[in-house]
Amino acid sequence: MKQVVQNYKSGELAVLDVPVPGCKPGGVLVRTAYSLISTGTELMKVSEAGMSMLGKARSRPDQVAKVMQSVATNGVPATYRKVMGKLDSYTPLGYSLCGVVEQVGAGIDDVKAGDVVACAGNEHALHAELNWVPRNLYTPVPDGLAPRHAAFGTVGSIAMQGVRQGAPQLGEVALVIGLGLIGQLVAQLLTAAGVRVVGADPDPARCELAERLGAAACGDPASAAVEAAVAELTDGHGVDQVYLAAGGGSNQPVELAARLCRDRGRVVDIGKCRLDLPWNAYYEKELDVRFSRSYGPGRYDPEYELEGRDYPIGYVRWTERRNLACFLDLLARDRVDVEPLVSHVADFDDAVETYGRLKDGELKAVAVLFRYPGQKEEAEPAEAPVVAVPAVRRGGAAPSPARSAGTPVRLAFVGAGNYATSMLLPHLAQRDGVELSTVVTTTALSAANAQRKFGFAGATTDLDAVLGDKSVDAVFVVTRHSSHAELTRRALLAGKTVFVEKPLALTQEELAGVLAAVEESGNDRLQVGFNRRFAPLLQEAKSRFGARTGPASLRYLVNAGRLQQGSWYLQQGTEGSRFAGEGGHFIDTASWLLEADPVSVYAAAPSGNEDLQVVLHYPDGSTATISYVTTGAPGFPKETLDLVADGRVLRLDDFVRASVYGRKRWVSSRLPKARDKGQSAELAAFIKAVRTGGPMPVPLESLVATTAATLAVRAGLAGGVPVTLAGAR
Repeated sequence: MKQVVQNYKSGELAVLDVPVPGCKPGGVLVRTAYSLISTGTELMKVSEAGMSMLGKARSRPDQVAKVMQSVATNGVPATYRKVMGKLDSYTPLGYSLCGVVEQVGAGIDDVKAGDVVACAGNEHALHAELNWVPRNLYTPVPDGLAPRHAAFGTVGSIAMQGVRQGAPQLGEVALVIGLGLIGQLVAQLLTAAGVRVVGADPDPARCELAERLGAAACGDPASAAVEAAVAELTDGHGVDQVYLAAGGGSNQPVELAARLCRDRGRVVDIGKCRLDLPWNAYYEKELDVRFSRSYGPGRYDPEYELEGRDYPIGYVRWTERRNLACFLDLLARDRVDVEPLVSHVADFDDAVETYGRLKDGELKAVAVLFRYPGQKEEAEPAEAPVVAVPAVRRGGAAPSPARSAGTPVRLAFVGAGNYATSMLLPHLAQRDGVELSTVVTTTALSAANAQRKFGFAGATTDLDAVLGDKSVDAVFVVTRHSSHAELTRRALLAGKTVFVEKPLALTQEELAGVLAAVEESGNDRLQVGFNRRFAPLLQEAKSRFGARTGPASLRYLVNAGRLQQGSWYLQQGTEGSRFAGEGGHFIDTASWLLEADPVSVYAAAPSGNEDLQVVLHYPDGSTATISYVTTGAPGFPKETLDLVADGRVLRLDDFVRASVYGRKRWVSSRLPKARDKGQSAELAAFIKAVRTGGPMPVPLESLVATTAATLAVRAGLAGGVPVTLAGAR
């Protein structure tokens, strides 16, 4: 069989032919399907092997101490021969894999040949085609869990043991320093346990990945973003736990931990980083420093690992093996997702080349898997889908909509449902310089009611008559979602300025039809009812926040609530999903605050309800996470928003109150007042554009980008991977 080995003296890596291990009693012989490269631990070992003898000594002072003790006991010549003999030998790599049981040793009755198992241990779960694994270092893989995911079992157990040492509780806030493989898993486990997570890592890609997988906010530890996020989430008290998942010789992680941890908080060391604890900082807060030893209780105990003697569950609840099984269970129930962590899958025969690419930095990865020959290959995850953002092409000269002085702007409404009559028409009915010309509905009575309440000059069920009326300057499309695109297309072709309530379109084809009408007619006078960017409170908060210099993290919680039985919003077959109908509101608001259009969308949803997590990525590295939930408490505010960047935080509380934290703090009036979500200001801007012939309130390109991003959410849910927005500006 073949196995990956390394000569620690020369640094040589090789795939050697070695004898097949025997199947001893108390364990099983496992044929490997996938093994995981630990990009932290293994690469550190590979890098050390390539150092000079002096470099090796400096990197392992613990081993130097052992050598000096041997010199004192055995003398220089004997010690030299012993050290050189050990260095000039091949040593194995690897400690986390998934495979199929090929043979069962005596005394094993919990698995049989053909079972799929996950295995652990740097002496038993090696990068090799076959491994003998003792009882307490393997566990059966749950049905339906992919072997490539089960191969993460050992590193998942390491992360889990670290989290257990931190003893998190529901509602706490934790800081994870270092967002490599272990840090990413720690962040996910904490999130699954009901803990809000702030991540710190200098790599923006790793920060974005952690946020996409559930972290509340992540950033470069050298910037002010992490400290600002911690202050916001903890009301200035500091985090409850810090998890040190970083490596290297810098003392920055332990110093950052002391600065951002609350009084009597917990600091858990998982990675191998420098630990020169600043005495005053740790003493004054009386911080509880804990160490996490590998996979859990049983590690380094030969009676447990080699002889199979388990610890009674009443005394030791979570052992190595129980941690391994627990992590696999979380994977199988989709509480933890490792697929986004897989940066590369290499054939086992290419192991040496893969290590070389990792060491040289050519292959930048969070997790790398070896796929072994002789196994049935799993289907690779689908390539990230792409949703096109259609280009806006304008045809001939658009009709000039400018009105002569003193002439009112004449408006027609297509549709007079609840939103039109409660949120739009009251702002227009008494506005100077506006004339409500005609209302068009499908039933005569609803048209008559709207005419009576708001003073329309006429009421009809004949849309063609309105579109052909040259005295009508603008048409409002306020009908059910499924008709928006077609009515907008017809109104544009008729030369009308159009205000259409969201959504503009429910499909790519509908969006293309609207843009084809723009190109054919040359009429690009279109506004979609994305009103939140016009809200006075949000506009003032943005102004006080000021310009950004670095990427931002935006979090938008929409407590949408449940719909009443019988609502036409539930007719998803014809009217689209709830998010398709109103998600554009929140995407547009995020894009306006970040002053760009998104370039990718990732969407995830728990089974059994309509809750959504949507992560938008922007060209400058900024991210926006929209949590659209229908299962929240009815009494909680509907919309709360946080924008974090450059050491500043903007907070919006349901369009009633806003605040900006920076060098100076600004808080809007705390007096109760009505929520103003910007409808009046939006309509004023629209009427001005119609009257003067000036630019529309929102560029058409932005409306198209927001619509395409909203449509991409459905594609993202179907594929389970990020969706690229091709053609995004």
